[in-house]
Amino acid sequence: MKPLHAEDAPRAIGPYCHAMKAAGLMFCSGQTPLDPDTMKLVGTTIEEQTARVLDNLSIVLKAEGLTLRDVVKTTVFLKDMADFQGMNKVYEAAFDGHRPSRTTIAVRQNPLDALVEIECVAELREA
Repeated sequence: MKPLHAEDAPRAIGPYCHAMKAAGLMFCSGQTPLDPDTMKLVGTTIEEQTARVLDNLSIVLKAEGLTLRDVVKTTVFLKDMADFQGMNKVYEAAFDGHRPSRTTIAVRQNPLDALVEIECVAELREA
């Protein structure tokens, strides 16, 4: 196992790394809609926050030379399932035809009271 810390991603707000590489996969910690520079939540709508979350995941993936197209599984944590359609619209556009397996669940509260948090598992590319 090897931890990954993506320099350009928002800093971890707890005792964890951005991702862990093991067995040919990269397990990305959940990302919230934090601005990497200010460490403040971005956006007030599910669409704005989902876009920032996917940007943050992309930053973590890029640190290992990967993109959203390398993602094999995501888990989406919504504060309110009423936001499903808005999140889904932004998510679908960001993945641009790529359809990794996904689980979406409603949670009582995300870190920093974000509307959405997304984690993913990506396949590492062979050197």
